[in-house]
Amino acid sequence: MKKLFFCLLLTHFFVTAQTNPAITKWLQNTSVTGTYYVSGNSTPISNGILVNCQQVRYSTNWAYVNTTGIPAYAVGPYLDGNPSQAGNQNAIFKFPLNPTQNTGTATATSGGNIGVFINGVAMFDFRDGAAWNSTTNALCGGPGNPTCTGTPAWNRDAILYEKAGFDCSKGHPAGTNYHHHQNPSAFDLDLTVISNICNLYDADGLYTINTSQHSPLIGFAYDGFPIYGAYGYTNTNGTGGITRIKSGYQLRNITVRTHYSDGTNVSDGPAVSASYPLGYFREDYEWVSHPGDASYLDEHNGRFCITPEYPAGIYCYFATVDANHNSAYPYLVGPTYYGNKTAVKVASVSETTTTYSSPLSTAEFSLNDDAIKVFPNPASDLIAIQMGDLVTANLQVELYDVTGRLVKSTRINSGQTITYFDVQDVYNGTYFVKIFNGKNSISRTIIIKK
Repeated sequence: MKKLFFCLLLTHFFVTAQTNPAITKWLQNTSVTGTYYVSGNSTPISNGILVNCQQVRYSTNWAYVNTTGIPAYAVGPYLDGNPSQAGNQNAIFKFPLNPTQNTGTATATSGGNIGVFINGVAMFDFRDGAAWNSTTNALCGGPGNPTCTGTPAWNRDAILYEKAGFDCSKGHPAGTNYHHHQNPSAFDLDLTVISNICNLYDADGLYTINTSQHSPLIGFAYDGFPIYGAYGYTNTNGTGGITRIKSGYQLRNITVRTHYSDGTNVSDGPAVSASYPLGYFREDYEWVSHPGDASYLDEHNGRFCITPEYPAGIYCYFATVDANHNSAYPYLVGPTYYGNKTAVKVASVSETTTTYSSPLSTAEFSLNDDAIKVFPNPASDLIAIQMGDLVTANLQVELYDVTGRLVKSTRINSGQTITYFDVQDVYNGTYFVKIFNGKNSISRTIIIKK
């Protein structure tokens, strides 16, 4: 009865297409191009490729999103030997405007795209393509390994194994397809930092985790249901304050890999060891119910709930992290979809559509004074301006001296969270950093002292 009630509410909500987040929430851009790092060079290089999404069209039942797959934040380098570089995907993704629950056998996520972030970047599940061959007692699949045959019982987890190959934004390319397996926020913004890649190749991610507000809508899965960041309302009815939304999965208490968590006897994997620690394979996890605690998610990594974009409620996935804001399995979606997997990459649009023009007004993006950090203060050579949110409109950032003279200017583009002023050539004194969204501005005082 509860699910029927939600379905009736959703039907009413989706009547007005222009308010459907599957149409309105994509970050559109037709002028800003992307950048990338190469190993050994801490200055990002222009790739000349437009960032974010370039066009959104919709019909009665579908949204069509054109994207290059390149984010506004700098990508690379990939220090695990990955020779690939992010390239223009020139893709059109087709998403359902009215996603539906799969009432049959749940569809497993698979290798490659399982969804798309609102900046047009690909979303992958836990896997990195490698698995355990129980016949040869060795890995198969993935770079440098023989091809897997059949359906492997033990599949390697990319988050643990490929950490050395993720850039500062926690992404990397498969071929030219740049993607995230996990919460797309920078490593150096986690409460416990587990990678030093940002120290050498500073970048940022799609958004910054803010523990005091509901996380933004950051993407859509291939079943059409939305994906949010790491924090949400404690209760599914939108009450109870803000809390970290938690994965229902936990590591199993095992020393050998002979059975699944449901007791199924499968081909043996390697014993748990320093070489193959718990968490090395996806099957090392088990889902545990947490009755009475709505902040824990179901087997698909989602729940029915009210969100700012869906006041009538909808099924939502969350980009799960642990208490240290490090990524927590199953990370985004999975290991199965909640809904019917109907989204797909298409070569062209074959039905009549309306083009959605993203409003030029920035009134929708409000400057949250508490979430803006300008540091260090005092500064000697570099000033960082960090937005503690998802930036959905280009922001002008300017540095003024006490006489009101403009000293330097830069921007934080839609889909970025941070920018810098190099002040090595600026005299000591008091200055003001002004952040302007086209309608309102916020100023911060900063001291330059060398």
